[in-house]
Amino acid sequence: MIRGMHAMLYSSKADALRTFIKEKLRLPSTDVGEGWLIFDVAEADLGVHPTEENGPPSGTADISFYCDDIESTVAEMKARGVEFTQDVEDHGYGLVTYFQVPGAFKVQLYQPRYTK
Repeated sequence: MIRGMHAMLYSSKADALRTFIKEKLRLPSTDVGEGWLIFDVAEADLGVHPTEENGPPSGTADISFYCDDIESTVAEMKARGVEFTQDVEDHGYGLVTYFQVPGAFKVQLYQPRYTK
């Protein structure tokens, strides 16, 4: 029986990204050796999106984080030095923004409108 999901982020600055997740996002972690952190995420969901003409190609994986109150979460993260790349926007399924992480890529943060 599947009981969880493990996601992976590949970064040219893996150590800096691990530190960012631990200190800026404040996710608890387990050091499995030599500073290699596995982060605990309380819950997860998985969406399957169709490919579109101007969108990511088939086989692309993406990660995002969600929260209950995007405005207060963004404010807290900014206070910890997290750089957001755009203002919060309404995407229908939820309120969405993106933040920059080490390794030169961005991650989505959203407040869902659906109920889990």
